[in-house]
Amino acid sequence: MKPNVLHIIDSFDQGGTERQAVQLLRLLAESGRYSVHLACIHDRGVLRAEVERMGIGRVEAYPLDSFFNRNFAAQLRRLRRFLAEREIDVVHTHGLYTNVFGILGAALARVPARIASRRETGGLRNGARRWGERRAFNLAHAVVANAEAVRRELIAEGVKPSKVVTVYNGLDVTRVAPREEFARGDALKALGLPHDGERRFVTIVANIRHPVKDHPTFLRAARRVRESVPQAAFVVAGEGELMPSLRDLAAELGIEREVFFTGRCERVAELLAVSEVCVLSSKAEGFSNAILEYMAAARPVVATDVGGAREAVAEGETGHLVAAGDEQSMAERIVALLNDPKRARAMGGRGRRVVEQKFSCEAQLERTERLYDELLTKKAAARLARGVDTVESAGRMN
Repeated sequence: MKPNVLHIIDSFDQGGTERQAVQLLRLLAESGRYSVHLACIHDRGVLRAEVERMGIGRVEAYPLDSFFNRNFAAQLRRLRRFLAEREIDVVHTHGLYTNVFGILGAALARVPARIASRRETGGLRNGARRWGERRAFNLAHAVVANAEAVRRELIAEGVKPSKVVTVYNGLDVTRVAPREEFARGDALKALGLPHDGERRFVTIVANIRHPVKDHPTFLRAARRVRESVPQAAFVVAGEGELMPSLRDLAAELGIEREVFFTGRCERVAELLAVSEVCVLSSKAEGFSNAILEYMAAARPVVATDVGGAREAVAEGETGHLVAAGDEQSMAERIVALLNDPKRARAMGGRGRRVVEQKFSCEAQLERTERLYDELLTKKAAARLARGVDTVESAGRMN
């Protein structure tokens, strides 16, 4: 009989965490070794359709608006019943809120293998959130980090080293491969970008919901780049409530005509194909999905040296790393790549090979399945040992 595995995600919004979770769910379902189930906190988002195509059955929703009200207790009771009725063997959560809710529910239901996740270093958690998540980590049997930098931070916070397992993000390189009939002019038109052939695009792909992505540094660097490379134009792909303030900043910097806000981008492959340099400006990260996409698309990367960035980007080989907030260094590296297209293409080619070798979907699946197997085997052995002890104790009593 296949082990039952339940993944719990926050929503189906197209964020890095959600996309990685949905991708892992698909890989596990396709492997056929587990009976896969999915639950969420907020039943919304564009990735919902992708999950429905997997045919994994009903998605259980546990809507939460607080950890400190009656609804939280009611949803926790629902989750506990579901876990018991479906005889769930593994609960795997994918973020702060699902860690707290899912791991607590799994502990109450005595699920044999409980796996939490941390996917970023700093930037998104205040003291209360960290405290709550730390309690969840205490109840988990393993905590997945998506980079060694995240693993080190967890250990520094007091999580047992033996609990923390690094499983790098996986990337399906076909996601960033343009269709065979790709034509630059048509792609630019479809993306809503100028297609006069004069502009050289520098692109950032990141959500615009969190200040931690630090788009202002990217825009300030963009102004400096324009001073050296007048043909440079800049694409900001992503959606979020910070968009108006970024538009205002672009106008303030005098580059509003050369900065193009595309919103949520469904044509990532085409966007990266028409870009010459791709950028990450974050103040903090775990392991950036955007960096992997840039590299898989054979584009040179200029990224801030945060989180696991240097675990993917080799300085001077596949791109450049700069200090967070350093707009001058960021601009200098972008200009250097724009001024040396041959070197930029060579960097991009090396980056693609790194992704294929180290950050494939196959590697992500293999490491995850190994973790499940290790935890379930360990728990089965412990139950067997307890059973033997009980029998021996009964024998001595007789």
